[in-house]
Amino acid sequence: MQRIRLRYTKRGRLRFTSHRDFQRAFERALRRSEVPMAYSAGFTPHPKVSYANAAPTGTGSEAEFLEIALTEARDPEVLRGLLDASMPDGLDIIDAVEARTSGLAERLTASVWEMRLDGVDPEAVRTAVAAFNDAEAVEVQRKAKNGIRTFDARAAVADLRVVDAPADRPAERPCAILRLVVRHVTPAVRPDDVLSGLRAVADLAPPVPAAVTRLAQGLFDEESGTVTDPLAPDREAAPTAHSAVAGAAVATAPEGAGSA
Repeated sequence: MQRIRLRYTKRGRLRFTSHRDFQRAFERALRRSEVPMAYSAGFTPHPKVSYANAAPTGTGSEAEFLEIALTEARDPEVLRGLLDASMPDGLDIIDAVEARTSGLAERLTASVWEMRLDGVDPEAVRTAVAAFNDAEAVEVQRKAKNGIRTFDARAAVADLRVVDAPADRPAERPCAILRLVVRHVTPAVRPDDVLSGLRAVADLAPPVPAAVTRLAQGLFDEESGTVTDPLAPDREAAPTAHSAVAGAAVATAPEGAGSA
């Protein structure tokens, strides 16, 4: 059985698709592309697809991940192209590797988010960010199944800063861009929780909902403060072309070859 790991996006209007919406679209793409999927056992077999830490509905993403199991080996890049062609524009399959290591979900320990706050003065946001970063704890509330839950939104935030807006942004329209690195903890701290924290510490309240996009997710490097590519270990574990050729030569060498 071959396992393939895929990276996909949620762009434009497709950021409003739910995780279930994506599942349906992806399973249709698997059928259209005639992917030799492995199926679960039981009365209602379903394709063996594992999703990892999907972004909330309404947020864009450049870094969503899933893994599929195949009954026949396929070239990951060819498979990626077939699936991408069968998906709606905005739900794009942008990377594929053969799974050669274990624990993809365990390598998703942090996310990098971008939050665009239209109609907000960047200086006011810098003041709020400084207050948030200086706080030892920032309690926020979120509605949960069992009622209102209160938790600390500050501890999970590894980095929060204001970055420059795009050069083509109209000067007459104020806009602040926030870059957020947040660790994946329990309970999960989401970008909207951080915005609630900014409101709590500095009364920052954007006039329109923030446009939120996940730029990356992967293993958090404590020393550099960066989030690394979770598919990199699989690429590094792949045999090189030279070693593959050498291995084939050894496998097909006749008995006694090389002896005097």
